[in-house]
Amino acid sequence: MSARIITRGLTRRGVMTSAAALAVTGVVGAPKKLWAADPIKVAGIYTVPVEQQWVSRIHKAAVAAQDAGQVTYTYTENVTNTDYPRVMREYAEQGVQLIVGEIFGAETEAREVAAEYPGTAFLMGSSFLPDGNNPNLAVFDNYIQDASYLSGIIAGAMSKGNIGMVGGFPIPEVNRLMNAFMAGAREMNPDIKFQVSFIGSWFDPPKAKETAFAMIENGADLLYAERFGVSDAAQEKGILAIGNVIDTQGDYPETVVASALWHFEPTFNKAIEMVAAGTFTADNYGVYSFLKEGGCSLAPLGTFEGKVPEAAMKLVAEREAAIRDGSFTVEINDGEPASA
Repeated sequence: MSARIITRGLTRRGVMTSAAALAVTGVVGAPKKLWAADPIKVAGIYTVPVEQQWVSRIHKAAVAAQDAGQVTYTYTENVTNTDYPRVMREYAEQGVQLIVGEIFGAETEAREVAAEYPGTAFLMGSSFLPDGNNPNLAVFDNYIQDASYLSGIIAGAMSKGNIGMVGGFPIPEVNRLMNAFMAGAREMNPDIKFQVSFIGSWFDPPKAKETAFAMIENGADLLYAERFGVSDAAQEKGILAIGNVIDTQGDYPETVVASALWHFEPTFNKAIEMVAAGTFTADNYGVYSFLKEGGCSLAPLGTFEGKVPEAAMKLVAEREAAIRDGSFTVEINDGEPASA
């Protein structure tokens, strides 16, 4: 699915030009000079705690923009999918200019709310493209397959041949990272085996940990920690792990070898730039998560510096340079990965 999302989503959608919206709201479409003195009002709506990996990156970018004086930022966490539309309306009614969040579990309802508030800009994590009914709703996702692929190369070099992978749900934004990781690992060891499992939750560390324990019992000597709890299992059993989205090596200095990091700042900064200029569009912001856009990176090896085989590090450097200059492209594969 993601190849279609990316290629079609790059086409700019209609700019919000409704004269009524401009006159009534003064939010989207207002002259850029109006934003010179006043920071943009931003609200975040999250279905999980802001400490959760994926959401923490959005929160971090918003806080940084607030510290820089670009925005004022408030947020609501642990919002259920059924309650999501109500919270969207509340923030829109309060005059928030940019609402950011994730609507994976409330796509239809959220888009209906966005249509009710054409003067409010919405930047939402979504598995689908913008649509013609919502010129004020842009979408994004963590397209960090580039960094996931690089972390896979390291994993393939550090594993003896059996990697356990624990994910939340088998949806595109998880699948593409797992598939890229597996492709990187196979670059170092074409015969490597994978155990793949999904826990059916975005935030259930105990369940993720128990799933990881079962994989270790079944021979896994390295774990891919797509969810919290997996690195705890690796640490307790004395095996290695690869992190995802955030860098957790500080918490697991002898366990987490490397991590694929998501940097939401390019996505967020582009959105507030467009709101300030009055040109916010129903676009696909997923491209700003690509490595060449600064949206992802491989975390420093830290305590594992010098411990990863030289051949793997050489290949990582070569592939990263090629990704940046466009001569190598990591496949975007949204299909559900399977144990193999």
